[in-house]
Formats: sequence, structure tokens, C-alpha cells
Amino acid sequence: MEEAKPSIERIKASNGLEKVVLREIRGVSIEVYLYGGQVISWKNLSEELLFVSSKAAFKPPKPIRGGIQICFPQVGIHGVSEQQGFARTHLWEIEENPPAFPTKTATKSFVDLILKPSEEELKNWPQSCQVRLRIALSPGGELILTTRIRNTSTDGKLLSFSFAYLTYFRVSDISEVRVEGLETLDYLDILKGRDNRFTEQGDAIVFESEVDKVYLGAPPKIAIIDHEKKRTFVLAKDGLPDIVVWNPWDKKAKAIGDLGDEDYKHMLCVGAAAVEKPITLKPGEEWTGRQEMSAVPSSYCSGQLDPAKVLQMSIETPSVSG
Repeated sequence: MEEAKPSIERIKASNGLEKVVLREIRGVSIEVYLYGGQVISWKNLSEELLFVSSKAAFKPPKPIRGGIQICFPQVGIHGVSEQQGFARTHLWEIEENPPAFPTKTATKSFVDLILKPSEEELKNWPQSCQVRLRIALSPGGELILTTRIRNTSTDGKLLSFSFAYLTYFRVSDISEVRVEGLETLDYLDILKGRDNRFTEQGDAIVFESEVDKVYLGAPPKIAIIDHEKKRTFVLAKDGLPDIVVWNPWDKKAKAIGDLGDEDYKHMLCVGAAAVEKPITLKPGEEWTGRQEMSAVPSSYCSGQLDPAKVLQMSIETPSVSG
């Protein structure tokens, strides 16, 4: 019998948008829309791991509510670009021959994308840069996103930006979910104003009302534990100091046009980010930011989040290079 092989397929979805489907040999797959450079599906066999709104609009120029949104060059409403930046509403291009990409894994299922800002976007954000994104699927089902941003200015101008992988995880019931690894950290509570800084007091993050927070100086690995599913999402990051956490709860959900009234119960947004302190690059410098996700049985325990143990994982060192 011929051995199954990883596959990469470029197709047009029923909504008219182009997407790339990556499949691995063990029945895991991801779907990536060129619009927004957005992962919209991550499946382990037949089970979907990412949330997409029941009212998601797949009609540019609106962003797609769900999956993994690339927020660049700003996160939230603070900045000169549109809310969450223009990357999530931009048509990315497949890059066939990107610059050499350092990798420590044998992952063969990946797609390389490049973002080329339009003239209109550059009017509002007059910067010179290259933005590259590799989305990879490992044989074991891990989903890995790596972004490289280079300052290509020829006039000595600094490049400054914020960034986030705004990831909509699918959960069984938000009231049965907790996040571990953020205990005792300082955070910004966006609901009380961006500059309001607090310290997390709980043993773990649980959800009983609307949450919109940025946890500062977060460890390289955190866990999102879904008790009902007996499943844990492990999120590892590199080059991105912060973690964003968001759930709109019932009242806000009803006010969001592209979100179903009950959708908030089955989603949790968590993502690696650089929010409090923008990343600044000199001409010729390149920044790399990475997020790696896996789904494991909930026998995974919080002791494994000990940073000393976490460092053994195959995640690369943070880098800003010339």
C-alpha cells in the first residue's frame, strides 16, 4: 500500500475566496484564506479546534470573525491604522521562494505568504517594510505561525508596530474553561481604559463576564483547559511578550453584528502579542514572532508550565536581526 503523504491544495471556496488546504498524514488539516492571511480551520481528524462565528462575513473588506486573525500594524483601536490593523483585511500573496527560513522541525506541510500594503494603506501608515508569514502543520497536528517583519526603509526611518495572533479557540462552554500560566502577572484591562494596570490575583483565569485583557510579560507557554471536552490547548510563543484574552459575553455579543447571540459560549480569544511596548526596528533589521499551538488530553497538568521545563520545547530564540 502506498504511504500517505502530506498535501497542499489551493482552491476557491464556495464563498468565492481563495484558500490553501494543508493536510498531514495523521488526519489533521488546516485551511488558510489568502484574504487576511487567516487560518480559518484547524481539524484533528473530524473535530474542529478553531471557532468561526455563525454570522461571519466572508465578504471583503470586512474581517472574518474567527480563526486566527493577524493584527498588524496595530492591536485594538490604538494607533493610526484601522482597528486591529489592515493585515486581517488585506489580500496576501503566496510566496513561492521566500528568503531562507530557519527551522528545527521536519514539517513539510506549510505555506508562505507575503503582505504588500496598498497605496491607500501606506497613506495612513507611511512605512517601508516586508511582512512574511509561514503557516505550518506538523505531522503531530501542531499549528505553527511564524511572522517575519523587516524594515526596508532607505531614508533611515524607524519602523514601529504592534502585533497579535488573535486566535479564536473553540470551547464546549466558556464557563467550564480556565487559562493557566498567567497567574500573578500584571495586565491591562481594556474595559477600564488601556492605561489601567492591575495584577492578576486568581490561581487561574476563569470566565463569568466580559473579558478584554492584555497580560504583560507572559511566560513562553500557557494552557487553555476545557473541562467538559477534557482537552487542553497548549499555546507557546516566541518574540511576543504579551498575551491577549477576550470574550464579549452575552450583552456585547448581541451588539456585534457578525457574532451570533450565543456564540460567546463556545469561543475564547487568546493570542500571543506585542501590545504594551511596540516593536521598533532600525533600517535593515528583521523581527520574528512565533505562535505554536497543540491540542492534548486534559491529563496535561499545570506543573508542565514551569518555565524551566518549557524551554525544552522546539521553539526558537526571540530575534531581531540585521
